[in-house]
Amino acid sequence: MTSDDMPKPGQVRAIRADVRRNRARLLAAAAEMFERDGAGASLEGVARLAGVGIGTLYRHFPTRQDLLEALLADVYDGLAATGRELLVSPAPGEALTAWLRAFIARITVFPGMAASAVVSLQDERPGPAAASGPAVACRAMRDAGQALFARAQDAGDVPAGAVFTDALRLAGAIAVVTEREPAAADRLLALAATGLIPGKGAHGG
Repeated sequence: MTSDDMPKPGQVRAIRADVRRNRARLLAAAAEMFERDGAGASLEGVARLAGVGIGTLYRHFPTRQDLLEALLADVYDGLAATGRELLVSPAPGEALTAWLRAFIARITVFPGMAASAVVSLQDERPGPAAASGPAVACRAMRDAGQALFARAQDAGDVPAGAVFTDALRLAGAIAVVTEREPAAADRLLALAATGLIPGKGAHGG
């Protein structure tokens, strides 16, 4: 390739803008399709709805899980912000429970989303993947939840031997089995909280 064949700066910017637009269209289409048909919705259908070819979808999102995690990144960003807001709560145990409730609600927007979230929470990929948007958002969400958990633990609202990872796994499991039953999710989390937060719930605290 000669220097005359190299794209000009303006052309590079146009290409990059087009790539960003395609990615945004794919995410919007995926959100619409998955909310209607669940996480197993046709990827060809997602591409058609976005107005691009299936090859373009796969260039942006090589696997279905990559696409789901990209959608989850916004969810994780929101949960991180919620966690930071709850850090000023005068009731650390209740703040942690409120955050876990929000976590369950936000990863059950469409069928199959919770299962993908659980996979992403278990995925500790090294290298470039660790610096990707979804991975960064997931870490920020974890950090916010961990801060709430540590604060509740320091206040005596969570047993000294408990670990945040287990609380998050428990919330993820509740989300997976109750994704079509929000009321059941609240009941199960309340039931879990009676053991997670001594002196509450069944003990009449």
